[in-house]
Amino acid sequence: MSGINTKKEMLSHLELKRNEFTNFCAGINNDNFFRQPAEKWSVAQNVTHLITSAKMTSLAFRLPKFIVRFYSGKPNRKSRSYDDLVAKYKLKLDQGGRASGRFVAKPVTADTGKEKILASFTKAMERLQFAIDKKWDDPELDQYLAPHPLLGKLTLRELCFFTIYHTEHHLKIIQERLKN
Repeated sequence: MSGINTKKEMLSHLELKRNEFTNFCAGINNDNFFRQPAEKWSVAQNVTHLITSAKMTSLAFRLPKFIVRFYSGKPNRKSRSYDDLVAKYKLKLDQGGRASGRFVAKPVTADTGKEKILASFTKAMERLQFAIDKKWDDPELDQYLAPHPLLGKLTLRELCFFTIYHTEHHLKIIQERLKN
């Protein structure tokens, strides 16, 4: 999916992936949405994982810039391209990398409500998009770092790339699971 470079393009792809993900999940019946296969996450858990991820990512974009700089330092390299960032993430997954800590999805029951979960996902992603759009100029996305639990320090541009791909990745997981 090379061709994602500018802030405008990233925001457009974030919205596209959010809508694709939400629309697909909205069409899943409640039994399949909350059913947890052995050793796997339910669809609901995949969504709550993405909510946590979006909220933590959003934090990097909502904090004052001096705090982001103080906490993570300054980049000593150029931002990776979208394709290079995705390749690095896939390599980490192939090497056994998995969600850890707060990013491990807890069991979710139908009492929570599918609509409520999907609305929380939409809100978290919209909040992230808003923070990126209103607070950061395109060049600044290459001048600040944020920590990622699996990939280490990423520039804010790379963090946007990750969020785009991460949403797509979990959508593909859900789609594959529902085929079987």
